[in-house]
Amino acid sequence: MRIHEAGYPLLTKMLALLVAVNAAIYFLDLPGTACLVAMGVTGVLYLFLLNFFRSPARVVDVNAGVVLAPADGRVVVVEETFEGEYLNRACLQVSIFMNIFNVHANWFPVNGIVTRVKHHPGRHAAAYLPKSSKDNERSTIAIRLPSGEEIVMRQIAGALARRVVIYAGEGEEARQDKHAGFIKFGSRVDLFLPTDTKVHVSVGQKVVASRTIIGTLQNP
Repeated sequence: MRIHEAGYPLLTKMLALLVAVNAAIYFLDLPGTACLVAMGVTGVLYLFLLNFFRSPARVVDVNAGVVLAPADGRVVVVEETFEGEYLNRACLQVSIFMNIFNVHANWFPVNGIVTRVKHHPGRHAAAYLPKSSKDNERSTIAIRLPSGEEIVMRQIAGALARRVVIYAGEGEEARQDKHAGFIKFGSRVDLFLPTDTKVHVSVGQKVVASRTIIGTLQNP
């Protein structure tokens, strides 16, 4: 299993802490059962963290005409809305909620050029709530398509998430086979697409990052 680089600092610190805890229990000369229970609990905890930071290698069929899912998870919103932070126009919003068991690496949904990267501090309410798009800690990544039209991808931290990691930089190339960022623990990703995008997903549907087609662009 490949581990995402976003997890290296936390995994290193947790390994040192758990080894210290187990060593302390051992040297306290507690009953053997207590030592086994401690080893089992700390082992399961560490395996959970390893699983959370997994980074599967995926072969991506790069296609400029489609919008690919930027995250693993479940679709919680498909609706027309107004994106007022950057695009300032009516958009088609598709939102994907990631639970703690999903892969939390985020891929670029389209090919193009990154035109805006902005991090916003905020609350850490449940990411599936509609107001999390405006109230929670989040990042905004705008991408200009070859046609000149722009879309927005927004990473939103959830109740457990405490950090949004952004790899995108303004002026850089966005490609569907590249990571745009990572969100640590339960979270959500919103896409704001042109209103004439033909959507291929529905609320409640499970999607796989860089594989599930979210929609077809009329002007890629």
